Amino acid sequence: MNAMRKLFVLAVLVGSLVLGAVWQPVLAQEGQAYQEYAVTLDNGIAAIVNQPAGEGPLPAVLMLHGFASHKDEVGDMYKRLAAALAEQGIASLRLDFRGWGESAGGMENSTVQGMVEDAEVGYTYLTSLDFVDDSRIGVIGFSLGGRIAIVSAAQHPDWYQTMVLWSTGGNISPDFLGQENLDAARANGQVTVDLGWRQVTLGVGFFDSLTLYDMETEYPKFSGSVFIVAGSEDPDPAQYLQWYLDNAQGELRAAYLVEGGDHIYAVLTDDQTMAESVIETTADWFALALN
Repeated sequence: MNAMRKLFVLAVLVGSLVLGAVWQPVLAQEGQAYQEYAVTLDNGIAAIVNQPAGEGPLPAVLMLHGFASHKDEVGDMYKRLAAALAEQGIASLRLDFRGWGESAGGMENSTVQGMVEDAEVGYTYLTSLDFVDDSRIGVIGFSLGGRIAIVSAAQHPDWYQTMVLWSTGGNISPDFLGQENLDAARANGQVTVDLGWRQVTLGVGFFDSLTLYDMETEYPKFSGSVFIVAGSEDPDPAQYLQWYLDNAQGELRAAYLVEGGDHIYAVLTDDQTMAESVIETTADWFALALN
């Protein structure tokens, strides 16, 4: 099945060395149709560039990870997506927000507005690469990263030709980790929370920053194409999928409701069917929207 047909079967239709980057050893393996290499961007932001084989200029995608995650994402979903994009001739850059993953800065200093600033650093670097076509840039965000993508696209509506949201709901309440943790952060300046799979230390500024942007106000400021993905068993993103679809400003828009899918598309289970379908369909979307 060709990329276009596969996309519309799965989706429901209704978009060189530069200053500030420190290059690290190449990570690519012999025989791959792309190479990956680590870079350190301004403000100590750790990132991975994926450069497909062939001559540019090429379309490219900026990847923004979710809360308490990292540049490769849960189950390596972003790393796998980068490889799938490369097969379609699309470059990418995935980064760790400051305070997370391998980036500089303390987790306790992380804020939503800081993440929006980090997205700007990532975009600026990505579009400076000589093999990247800066007129064909897409952005993807996972969960909280989807909200960061929305704000970045709203602030810079001409930057991105298309935007993809994975598992992205509406606004996040400051008490999303429990009122007791919010109260502790307000009383002590920060709080350490056990999420079950890891511990995170968050400053009161992070909780306060969750109310800085309203998704329903920011989202319509972007006029490019959009692709919305959510699991049917993930209540907030599943509820917002139709709202994001209906309120998209571009003519090209699509949504993929993953039947039986949870927030991470069962990527940590033995059955990778859901995760692979999300990755492959997303790569097909970018190939459609950026070419």
